[in-house]
Amino acid sequence: MYSAHPSFKALSSYALRATSVAVLLALAACGGDDDDDRVPDVDTPIVEAPYVIPSPPAGLGYAETAPLQNAPAFVDFAATNQRGDPRYATLETNAGVRVLGGFLDIWEPRSRLVDAGVNANAANGFPAIVASDWTGTPGDATDGKIKNQAVHNENIDYVVRVTAKRTPEQAIAAYLDDRRGKNYSVTDGLGPLTAAWRAAARQTTSITDVPANATTVKYDDTGNNTGVSGAANPEFGKVIAFVQSMGENASTEPGKRFYKYARPWRWSNSVQVVPALEPAKSSTAATDGGFPSGHTAESVRNAIGMAYLVPERFQELVARGVELGESRIIAGMHSPLDVISGRMLGQASAVGNIYATDEGTRAVAVAQARQTLMTAVGAASPEQFITLARSTDARVDRFADHSVNQAEYRHRLTFDFTPIADTTRPAVVPKGAEVILETRLPYLNSEQRRVVLKTTALPSGYPILDDAEGYGRLNLFAAADGYGAFNGDVDVTLDASRGGFHAQDAWRNDIAGAGKLTKNGSGTLSLTGNNTYSGGTLVAAGTLRAASANALGAGAVFVGAGTLATAADQPVEVKGTFTQIGAGVLAVTLGDNNAGQLAASADAALSGQLTVDFAAGYTPRVGDTFSVLRARKVHGVFDGITVTGFKATPVYGPDSVQVRLDAVS
Repeated sequence: MYSAHPSFKALSSYALRATSVAVLLALAACGGDDDDDRVPDVDTPIVEAPYVIPSPPAGLGYAETAPLQNAPAFVDFAATNQRGDPRYATLETNAGVRVLGGFLDIWEPRSRLVDAGVNANAANGFPAIVASDWTGTPGDATDGKIKNQAVHNENIDYVVRVTAKRTPEQAIAAYLDDRRGKNYSVTDGLGPLTAAWRAAARQTTSITDVPANATTVKYDDTGNNTGVSGAANPEFGKVIAFVQSMGENASTEPGKRFYKYARPWRWSNSVQVVPALEPAKSSTAATDGGFPSGHTAESVRNAIGMAYLVPERFQELVARGVELGESRIIAGMHSPLDVISGRMLGQASAVGNIYATDEGTRAVAVAQARQTLMTAVGAASPEQFITLARSTDARVDRFADHSVNQAEYRHRLTFDFTPIADTTRPAVVPKGAEVILETRLPYLNSEQRRVVLKTTALPSGYPILDDAEGYGRLNLFAAADGYGAFNGDVDVTLDASRGGFHAQDAWRNDIAGAGKLTKNGSGTLSLTGNNTYSGGTLVAAGTLRAASANALGAGAVFVGAGTLATAADQPVEVKGTFTQIGAGVLAVTLGDNNAGQLAASADAALSGQLTVDFAAGYTPRVGDTFSVLRARKVHGVFDGITVTGFKATPVYGPDSVQVRLDAVS
């Protein structure tokens, strides 16, 4: 029995609590004395109680936060990342050295000073720096001390294994990433936009192939790496200036000269350096430390800068940045810990420089990049630009496969090291790190972006990654796919009138947590993951698109206004009650084997509109009947239905809603 359907349709502002209470009170008034234990007459019909319309999911009642840590922030002290100044020669005074301090659990350098090959006069009360006697030769009397032998062995053995099984194609790629300008290499991550970017940037390289006389000739790139900036390039100069600014206070030399950790080919003769790179090996070991990797740091910070400017290729660009880091291992030039530390410092440098750039300058650079690239590829709108930028054709874009990129990126964050510490520590987020996501997730506020970084971070416990600020555990690829967990209630508003990601976006992570999702605004948000969040889902405006079987998590679903759309290749599950009031719309896209059907494990209360469409390649016919909704029990009816291409009749059963196709419209 369904209670008061006309009044149900008239409900507004989700004023269901009062209705539910009224129904419950009515039921109580109809009951007898609690002490009445008479057996009812078997001939008396049993009257089913009216269905109590659920209120919107309550959730947790609060939003999660990602508070700043009580630690010196890189963004505030980035200028201290330099060598040759005694004021900034220690772990405590040099921001670039400090962010990598977890390495001191693995390795104790000859001295805890930025002093390898460096002399510096006393200044401002700081004592003079005398160059270390470290020779750069592992194991000799001047060397540092290994503090965690297992991790060190794993680090060097990894390079031995990788270089032993390196393919000719990998060797060529490693050579190009070594010799070619790092930013030129990173632009590979732009896929279909690469040629347009390089042309607009006026970007060149002289390294196009491996030299024929590979073991005796060292080629240096005589191109311009990033391109032409400033007034000399009026169409794209501000874009290039922004990318170039990622190099401010970003040197890896202070870290190299503090940690004094040798390159892998100096640790083991079994490391096989790419033959074409033999001439590039330094002969001055004491000033050629391997930790951190400079190539990695530069590629990562430039990739982040470009991802900020072209968020339509955010994940592909950051993926290219860490791929270049791995190529340093394949080349035999660096170890995994060298590369991981380069990533950490590259991320910190990018955050520091974007954070230090005023909002107006950032906005101008983003606008110039978008306008120039949209024109170059013939995109008529930001939404079309997103589509054109995200090619699925591997022939023109080797980063076309999202799942492959995701797995490889995750591997390159840790290189599968064995954790050595507590793996359950909560993640922290560096000050200012949320700025990286402000173009990729523009509809979130700064605190929400911080929470995205927090909920997508790596587990704790990996070697060197548990820095106090949180740079080691950042997973930027995952963060670009939205929240990893709703540990508080999440209210998201997409405004379609603003275009781009404001109009349409997808969260592709598997979202956990006990919080609730509320979708507001006129834009469309798609959920594609295997979600388990349990606080419920409220569609208040716009469209929430359930694009996987478990997109809607493990809680109740309430459509108060706007549209809940299903677009999965199997039934979309609601693991609780489903409620749709008069202003709401259920839009199902049906396919084979009940694909797109809504399947509720509890009761469903219906009102509002139902629209039915069909998946590409699916050909329904007049006379067919389709199930659009299943539930434990169905209460109420839709106010109206629309089926693309057909006139149709709804068929309501006790636990289902079907649509019969009567005629072609």
